[in-house]
Amino acid sequence: MSLSAARSFLSEAAYGEQELDANSALMELDKGLRSCKLGEQCEAVVLFPKLFQKYPFPILINSAFLKLADIFRLGNNFLRLCVLKVTQLSEKHLEKILNVDEFVKRVFSVIHSNDPVARAITLRMLGSLASIIPERKNAHHSIRQSLDSHDNVEVEAAIFAAASFSSHSKDFAAGICNKISEMIQGLDTPVELKLKLIPMLQHMHHDASQASCSRELLQELVSSYPSTPMLIVTLHTFTQLATSSLVDIPEQIHLLLQYLKEDPRKAVKRLAIQDLKLLAKKAPHLWTRKNIQVLCECALSTPYNSLKLGMLSVLSTLSGTIAIKQYVSEASPAPRHTDLVKLAQECCYHSNLAVAAHGITVLTSITVSCPEKEVIQLEQEAVMGMESLILLCSQDDRKTAQATLKMALTSLVKMLKSCPHLSQSSVELLLAQLHCACDSARVLMCQALAAIATQQPVLAEGMLGDLLDLFRVASHRTSEKQQELLVSLATVLFVASQASLSAEVKTVIRQQLENVANGWTVYRIARQASRMGCHDFSRELYQSLRTRVASEHFYFWLNSLMEFSQAEQCLSGLSDGDYSAAMSAISEALKSYQKGIASLTAASTPLSPLTFQCEFVKLRIDTLQALSQLICTCNSLKTSPPPAIATTIALSSGSELQRCGRISTQMKLAMDEFRSLAARYADLYQSSFDADYATLRNVELQQQSCLLVSYVIEALIIDPQTASFQEFGTHGSVLSESDYELRMLAVFNHVLEEVENLSRKHPPVSYLHTGCLCGAVIAILKVPLSFQRYFFQKLQSTSIKLALSPSPRTPNEPIPVQNNQQLTLKVEGVVQHGSSPGLFRKIQAVSLKVSSTLQTKPGSDFKIPLDSKTNEIEQKVEPHNDYFSTQFLLNFSILGTHMVSVEASVVDTSGIEWKTGPKITVSVKSLEDPYSQQLRHQLQQQQTGPQRNILPRQ
Repeated sequence: MSLSAARSFLSEAAYGEQELDANSALMELDKGLRSCKLGEQCEAVVLFPKLFQKYPFPILINSAFLKLADIFRLGNNFLRLCVLKVTQLSEKHLEKILNVDEFVKRVFSVIHSNDPVARAITLRMLGSLASIIPERKNAHHSIRQSLDSHDNVEVEAAIFAAASFSSHSKDFAAGICNKISEMIQGLDTPVELKLKLIPMLQHMHHDASQASCSRELLQELVSSYPSTPMLIVTLHTFTQLATSSLVDIPEQIHLLLQYLKEDPRKAVKRLAIQDLKLLAKKAPHLWTRKNIQVLCECALSTPYNSLKLGMLSVLSTLSGTIAIKQYVSEASPAPRHTDLVKLAQECCYHSNLAVAAHGITVLTSITVSCPEKEVIQLEQEAVMGMESLILLCSQDDRKTAQATLKMALTSLVKMLKSCPHLSQSSVELLLAQLHCACDSARVLMCQALAAIATQQPVLAEGMLGDLLDLFRVASHRTSEKQQELLVSLATVLFVASQASLSAEVKTVIRQQLENVANGWTVYRIARQASRMGCHDFSRELYQSLRTRVASEHFYFWLNSLMEFSQAEQCLSGLSDGDYSAAMSAISEALKSYQKGIASLTAASTPLSPLTFQCEFVKLRIDTLQALSQLICTCNSLKTSPPPAIATTIALSSGSELQRCGRISTQMKLAMDEFRSLAARYADLYQSSFDADYATLRNVELQQQSCLLVSYVIEALIIDPQTASFQEFGTHGSVLSESDYELRMLAVFNHVLEEVENLSRKHPPVSYLHTGCLCGAVIAILKVPLSFQRYFFQKLQSTSIKLALSPSPRTPNEPIPVQNNQQLTLKVEGVVQHGSSPGLFRKIQAVSLKVSSTLQTKPGSDFKIPLDSKTNEIEQKVEPHNDYFSTQFLLNFSILGTHMVSVEASVVDTSGIEWKTGPKITVSVKSLEDPYSQQLRHQLQQQQTGPQRNILPRQ
């Protein structure tokens, strides 16, 4: 194989291609490293980051870095530079190097070279390795020596290395601090070098005395060197040091505000604003009312729009935090008379759009934080400012205008959430403005309309005409923005229609989509229809898309979505009290769901297994079957009433429930079935670590509906005295407040009220009770199911890759271990992320559970010891740079073959455990130790020997 072959299999393997092992990849790269051509050597070096990403385990990484260290030691400066870049790109893998001493020894040998460039590259290499060798004294000494070099390249490299070691080593920072101070204050040090030395002081925060000394030196530099470049670098270093030491943040805010107010240089003011914004994000709770007041005075007095925009951006950052709430609550006059409100009101109508947008953001946050008696006038001013900004920006298609419009619409949605009485007028304004807005503005305004309508039902049927006219107009061109606008307008139409699209709306959308929409746009609209519960229309769209895809898997995926929409459409026409129609509708829905699950299984691939989708649909099928069985059970009270001797049986058994006959046993089974379904929904919730909040809330609602039916059965029939309904909220998910959720919660409340109001008379079960139960079933089924985002799209991707050692030579071969010894099982793992890591939740720890079970029993002649027959161990490990490692000590005293399973689950930052997997099993064979085996054989021989001697005599 050539180097090109190594490059090909280090890239992502396509579906169906065989993925080669790590050793083969490393061998091919090693051939490239030993090539006589410099180009092939460099190409091999730069392929190592891909190797580390594909096989991120210590054994391979250790070998690879040792080979790179050899290249660094023996190669030329260009190869050394390539190795340096690879090391810097692979920073999170450095701690997996096992032979650190040998690696550093090979790299460090170049520091004695006569070539200053080679020494400079070595210093940068040592600086990049500071995280794994923070206390290496020879590296410390070399850096100190190189700071006195006469070669500028070497000195700059020494400064880089010193900064890296200072951030990791307390001892090095304490030792180098005085030397850095002398060099900065020395008259023979060039100004350019001082500008590079000063930022090193931001790392001197390992203890209070170090931070204090560095702060005093910076304070002295601020006074001694007032030139613009020196002052900017010193102030920024001041801020970085304060953010690390935390205790100096209030003083730093005061210092920056002082320069903002008094220093006439615009560059210094811009730096002060930039650092104030950093401190506003880092510690908003440390901003006092006086600080905000000074910032407002500076913003009111400055004649420069750029500076005013910067100060308003700081206030905008603070506006969503506790700082503004404290400012408003401590205001001695009314909040609307303060300088902050005055500034926001003045900026709302500013000629600079960005200034106006930040003014609106600040005014909105003040309005939301204000006490009720002060809010009326402020909310009117805020809404007027938003409306004027929306009118101004909606017809301007420049990027700045669209960014301003987005900020204004975000503030409007936030305002209407706390002031719902303003929703109607604001929606009417947006609808009127949609006609004359540009395309990019229409997309943003439609998204805002959908967000407002989701919170409050403000889109009346009379507004559908305007939306349909807009939909017709939007379909005249086929640009990318037009396609986006079609999706946004269709979403607003679905929200406004409340899951029941009229024939006119369907016709208009269908005609326009046939004319100009591409397949992807149609799919996105169908996906939104499924989310909003418009299943009849989504079925038509999926059906039209099935034959427009190039892949067999995509065909089956769209076919399954069509069947699911058809199934849910069957349930849309249910009516209260018509139980036979409900049974028929559920039966038809189950037929379509069974077809859909078959297509969904065919659509899955090894790269996209569709695990969540399959499990969600299976649960939906089982839930519908359980609901159908429950209706049949309720009807059995009519078809199979209690026998005449039911009362006698109840008296003799002491159970009043026996008065009801066979329905009592069936109801117990139904109650257990719904509790089992609720437990399965909980398992699905716990396995969906990457799901968005709306999807998780949807799963919660499905579980709550199962728990509700179980509660109604228990409260009305099984045990009315002890029944209790506990809502499923143990995971503390954020409520999405979607239309589907609001409708489901309304059904829950209605059913609970019916159960409470129903009088509990003897006999325990009457037609009133079964009628209430069937009514609850139909009420739940009448709410159209919402297929949320995670069903179609995964925005966050997290997976764990485990490796066990010792590992068997072949997959089916067991690991041998003697029964008088314990096996040390090392578990290593790597957390792998997609394009948006930590979008919804982040991993704080990984929980590893190890258990063993005996597969084959020992022989009859061996007695099983009483101690420790199985292993059950659990450990939590915190990953560092997405890598974790731990060890388990396992006991296999029982002879035979044991199956050891290692299962991983993750714990997020809220302490919630998610069952993400994977689960790995390995076979272990417990063998009898030779000494015990010898003793046992001797004992057997002693027992059989006398018997052989006695037999001839008989």
